[in-house]
Amino acid sequence: MVESLARRILGAAGYRRIETPAFEATELFARGVGVATDIVQKEMYTFDDGSGRSLTLRPEGTAPVCRAYLEHGMHKLPQPVKLWYLSSFFRYEAPQAGRYRQFWQVGAEAIGTAEPAADAELIVLLAALLDALGVRECRLRLSSLGTPETRAEYRDELQGYLRGHEDELSAEVRARIDANPLRAFDSTHPGTRAVMAGAPVLLDRLAPDDAEHFAQVCALLNDAGLHYELDPTLVRGLDYYTRTVFEFASDALGAQSGVGGGGRYDRLIEQLDGPPTPACGWAVGIERMLLAAGELPTAPSPVDLFVALAPGGDHRVAFGLATNARRAGLAAQLELAGRSLKGQLRHADRIGARYVAIVTDPMTLKDMESGEQQQTMPDAIIPTILRGSRLT
Repeated sequence: MVESLARRILGAAGYRRIETPAFEATELFARGVGVATDIVQKEMYTFDDGSGRSLTLRPEGTAPVCRAYLEHGMHKLPQPVKLWYLSSFFRYEAPQAGRYRQFWQVGAEAIGTAEPAADAELIVLLAALLDALGVRECRLRLSSLGTPETRAEYRDELQGYLRGHEDELSAEVRARIDANPLRAFDSTHPGTRAVMAGAPVLLDRLAPDDAEHFAQVCALLNDAGLHYELDPTLVRGLDYYTRTVFEFASDALGAQSGVGGGGRYDRLIEQLDGPPTPACGWAVGIERMLLAAGELPTAPSPVDLFVALAPGGDHRVAFGLATNARRAGLAAQLELAGRSLKGQLRHADRIGARYVAIVTDPMTLKDMESGEQQQTMPDAIIPTILRGSRLT
């Protein structure tokens, strides 16, 4: 269901599916995600491949997609290149509701565009996917991180502020003042939260170009009728983000409410030795979406034909009939459990089979909706079902 909705919603906007390897060179994530991030420092599954190369099971999807973009010459295609994926990822972190060490994500990337409309389009598309899945109590948090240069100046200011309140901070935040001070905004430690309530915020220190970009993104979201909360404390756990960042949260999930999010990463391609290439994207956890959506209605898979065996029926005839029915495009199931004929008919009714072919001599075809049945030649069974003819 998630896959079909993602294909419909993203495909209609011009995004094509991509799949990257389950493991990549460890250096890709160290350079792209950031050596100071929790992902690289504590959460990656890394191993030696036997020839001295360090490989890592992919913990996220953007860096691999950017690597593929460069290696396969996608920068030569008309820009932007718009891609989406549905893949499994791996992180060594404490399992909790909707979060596992092997998990699945849908992601979308627009590479080769600096337009604010790309940011807004991606946000609207993710909102559409969440809405189509029925994710409950969903809200959008939105902010901007500006450029790395602006962030460096702000980082110095924030570090000075944190050092002035060091004795009030958690040990973890104190240890990261030099490496990653922005992560202090994510802390749940009461003393740290009290300190951060008075901390300077990056959104107030954006350069004019960055502020204008963000204003245009907000205006486009307003035009689309998408409600959002400006959250200047919003930070993402990946170092490659620039300018727009966003997160969708579901209050139905409780304290750990994040479902998915993303933002702009205009310097990542350069960090991977490519040309200057603006880009933006998002990823959303499938387990988190389904948990926030609650019970989803699931339609039973259609069964056109159930092939039953009467006592003494020919197994080879039954097998051939089921095989030929599938080749003709029918959903056909074959009795494999050794049930009695009465038990087979009950099972066919439970799975919603439209017809039951009872393999005996002569062959019998039963219409499960009307209850009518008739003897027939084996070669006539599949054409009768394809025509949808009623038995008389």
